[in-house]
Amino acid sequence: MATSTIRETASGAAAPKPQEGRKAPVPVYLNLIGGEWLPAKSGKTTRNINPADHSDIVGEFPASAAEDVNAAVASAKKAFATWRLVPAPKRAEILMRAGTLLVQNKEKFARDMTREMGKVLAETRGDVQEAIDEAFYVAGEGRRLFGVTTPSELQNKFAMSVRMPVGVVGLITPWNFPMAIPSWKLFPALVAGNTCVIKPATDTPLSVYNLVRTLVDAGLPPGVVNIVSGGGSSVGNALLDHPHVRAISFTGSSEVGSHVGQRAAATFKPVSLEMGGKNAQIVLDDANLDLALDGALWGAFGTTGQRCTATSRILLQKGIAKEFTDAFVARAKALKVGNGLDESVQVGPQVNAGQIETSTRYVEIAMKEGAKLLAGGHALTQGAYANGTFFEPTVFAAVDRKMRIACEEVFGPVVSLIEFETFEQAIDIANAIDYGLSTAIYTKNVNRAFTAMRDLEAGITYINAPTIGAEVHLPFGGVKHTGNGHREGLGAIDFFTTWKAVYVDYSDKLQRAQIDNAE
Repeated sequence: MATSTIRETASGAAAPKPQEGRKAPVPVYLNLIGGEWLPAKSGKTTRNINPADHSDIVGEFPASAAEDVNAAVASAKKAFATWRLVPAPKRAEILMRAGTLLVQNKEKFARDMTREMGKVLAETRGDVQEAIDEAFYVAGEGRRLFGVTTPSELQNKFAMSVRMPVGVVGLITPWNFPMAIPSWKLFPALVAGNTCVIKPATDTPLSVYNLVRTLVDAGLPPGVVNIVSGGGSSVGNALLDHPHVRAISFTGSSEVGSHVGQRAAATFKPVSLEMGGKNAQIVLDDANLDLALDGALWGAFGTTGQRCTATSRILLQKGIAKEFTDAFVARAKALKVGNGLDESVQVGPQVNAGQIETSTRYVEIAMKEGAKLLAGGHALTQGAYANGTFFEPTVFAAVDRKMRIACEEVFGPVVSLIEFETFEQAIDIANAIDYGLSTAIYTKNVNRAFTAMRDLEAGITYINAPTIGAEVHLPFGGVKHTGNGHREGLGAIDFFTTWKAVYVDYSDKLQRAQIDNAE
């Protein structure tokens, strides 16, 4: 589309001029670079399509490339020179204002998110609420960027440490939490004094636009945050390779995360990786079964199973296995699948056809390996489902712990039931995977609960609650193939700052540490 046909709108989007007699045009959104809304230098765009209704075009977004990234990084580098000098409490005030604006726009942003991502309105409202919570939480960190003062080993010498911003940071965000996860990265990076270039997920860029536009409306100076929309091979790799990008924060699959970590290492960039999961909910014989059923249903099929923390394995002690299985299957079959804008719908679509193909492939693999299909197992393609990407809530039983369906991440509404005899076996099965993000155990035995807290190999453990539902002020991340040790939430400030040791010698003479103070 020629730039001469584009006019800027207050939302940060641009729209082609309507022509008389035609229906309303598809909104066209632009990159944000140096405070200006600009098309990709190539002029290429991609379409953001509602996964529940492919006739609903949410918008057109730039298909950017390295040259767009270069412009955004240059803008961020220029802005860093002044942004880093803004007092942290003043930076935090912008986040406070942004949080208030998010509250005011919560319903609109939630509906935009449901259109572009598919999950039901109750969940997209929660996604926006998480960004609100993050804004207010991180704003408080503007007065808590604490360092340490400590005695020097020499007389008349003062020693302390302070936190410094890293510089320009690259943020690569996923489609399943298209506002919450970007807020986890943007807000702590900003309050710490960094400037940012963010690449939204190609399936869900509008929610990032809504978030960043909110920051701009709250008073964020030009160039402090820049949006470059486009694919991972073009925009993502350009961020990884750029010499002026000082750190990368990535959320996505373990496969892509491995690529990100290795490529960024070539230019010595620190990288925060939050990746996949194969999360287990353990149900012991003494559990409150109604509560465990509620948790398993929500954990397995919330967000249509498209969460890194989704409950994809349910470990059942043999004494309650049949009762739990019968009730769980009946409730899974009763879930209403459909367009997330319908308030009565409980399970929305998968985000795209590729995710449907993955779910279908793992169903086929599970059946070939001998698992027993108890519910679902198919894409929904008829009637009201014909124009979207829907998949039935799917339950497998008779699953062996070594089957691929029990070890590999599906990222869809597919759950495996695995039986065990002893508590120790349950812990062993839960840990016998490459991932370590979230775990849950349902029991009334406090000794077993505390043992599980100690022995489950995961970044998160819930007691009598599902594997999903993290809160912004706790550390979020995992172990093994799930992450590389950094944490979002409580640990985010640590990643987005670097330590500087400061020594002030007021002795008015040369003092040599480890030498002049030796006995």
